[in-house]
Amino acid sequence: MKRIDAIIRPARLNFVKAALEELGYGGMTVAEVKGHGQQRGITEQWRGREYRVEYLSKVWLLIVVKDSDLEKVVDAIVDNAQTGEIGDGKLFVSDVQDVIRVRTGERGDAAI
Repeated sequence: MKRIDAIIRPARLNFVKAALEELGYGGMTVAEVKGHGQQRGITEQWRGREYRVEYLSKVWLLIVVKDSDLEKVVDAIVDNAQTGEIGDGKLFVSDVQDVIRVRTGERGDAAI
């Protein structure tokens, strides 16, 4: 099993969610986060004045998938989160040793 941590633009969440649901991965953890990458924030204007926004709003998705579905899920996230602009986000993939469904005690792929 693999864990995917995806940091994406909030405006792309519904597109990514719909694509994942089509693949059978409707369960995910979503959190609103703030941060910046190499661009170190952006400069915006409001009422004629410029100000620096150092930490940009992003959405963090946590999804655990079967090894066999990893590439499909990663492709779906990238295809639906990508705008081609700086700040589209990042995906991190790591191994998961075990998953246990608390309600039933199921383990492994059955618990996803």
